[in-house]
Amino acid sequence: MVIKKPFLNVSLAALLLLSAAPGVLAHDALDGSDLSKGQRSVFSNEQIMNLSDPSISGSKNLSFLNEGAAAQLKEINGVQNNTADVYAHKGYAYLGTHTANGGNGGVRVFDLKDPSNPEEVAVFGHDDVPGTWQEKVIVKSINTPHFKGDLAVVSVQQLNRNNPDTAGGFLLYDVTDPTDPKKLGYWETYASTRGTHELYLTMQGDRALVFASNPYADYYSHGEQKDFQIVDVSDPANPETLWQFDPRSLPEVPDSFNGYNWNAPDGKTRAVFNHSVITDHNAQFAYVSMWDLGTVIFDIKDPENPVYVGRTDFSSEQQGAAHSAAIAKGGNVLIETREVSSPVRPGYEKSYGYTRIFDIKDKANPKLLSEFKTDLTEKVEDGPTFANTVHDPKVQGNTLYLSHYAGGVYAVDITDPSKPVQIGQYTPDQADVWGVFVDRNYVLASDMGQGLKVLLKNNAPQNVAETE
Repeated sequence: MVIKKPFLNVSLAALLLLSAAPGVLAHDALDGSDLSKGQRSVFSNEQIMNLSDPSISGSKNLSFLNEGAAAQLKEINGVQNNTADVYAHKGYAYLGTHTANGGNGGVRVFDLKDPSNPEEVAVFGHDDVPGTWQEKVIVKSINTPHFKGDLAVVSVQQLNRNNPDTAGGFLLYDVTDPTDPKKLGYWETYASTRGTHELYLTMQGDRALVFASNPYADYYSHGEQKDFQIVDVSDPANPETLWQFDPRSLPEVPDSFNGYNWNAPDGKTRAVFNHSVITDHNAQFAYVSMWDLGTVIFDIKDPENPVYVGRTDFSSEQQGAAHSAAIAKGGNVLIETREVSSPVRPGYEKSYGYTRIFDIKDKANPKLLSEFKTDLTEKVEDGPTFANTVHDPKVQGNTLYLSHYAGGVYAVDITDPSKPVQIGQYTPDQADVWGVFVDRNYVLASDMGQGLKVLLKNNAPQNVAETE
């Protein structure tokens, strides 16, 4: 359902539906902040109609940026779920869901043939593993000896990691017909972790590979399993684990490392776990967001035997929190976002998370080019909050798009990556923007409380087409 909003400015503070998911903590989930990403507001269609119009600004290639559509998720059995990440493939948007109202919201598929009227046409992954949520989804065209078509991989995380009847990991679905998804397989990670938090799917030759981020698998399994694993899904019904990364293989991480607490060279005890991973277009290098260990770069030409190449580092006063990454300039520039929700900690700068940009022509020695901060970065509030930290990056050409919770979506010109310049911003009323994805003349954003947002980048609407 597409929401047509009247020009009203109505305060809905008293109407918000707060949906707590006990035990679903923040990143970092073990740092004691007790800030829950599941405790978020979810708006009904009626409430969305009474929100004010979004704030939109743009210059250069975004001079005509505008909101083409806004669509809340359909209820399932009377339950209103909230969105998580967003992806697009061949004219369809795929939205993961988070934990509001008990999770199990699955992946929602929207037909974007008419981008001003996105239509929710399917849901999948919602009834496979009870007591879980399906946050991240990647869809790619796959051609292997076992499968040819469009494959979706979906992260699965447990609401209660100690539930003996569930297990986290990732689902594999055939979405060659996006209106009729078919389950193919399920890969499980260590049972006493939440599961697979983020993931990435790519082709390498005639193989399909998933790069899985399983936070705290190392810590909870006492080293039996690791946080970063590479899985061959060429036969989606029979996924096969190929390799996993042990941080103890690095000289700066001792054998006594417990899978989480790292006594860093700067003398501080820092958190190390795998939050996210991407690869370059040809699956030659992987970029693994290992929190306070930085973005770790691997040569993955032989996925059974990846080779550590290098990593980013932090100054002593910076909280690390390497959360997500994107690649620009033909693989020569790395974008690293840092999700810092607790801006005041002894021994560190007073700041929420912001973006760092690196020259990685020499991947063994990433060189910091610049840091991009927004108007929210140093807007310190009482206690921790996700509202003011950066979240995920996406790049199209010389434009960097950042999802930023209360800040909505920021657009940044990185023509000169040493001098990033903000050239646009889209902020829905009472924004809580989780994810962003770029499709040629469109930008898709997922608002945790409000659903799918479709932003047009020019005055001539066109069919959405995939951009890899």
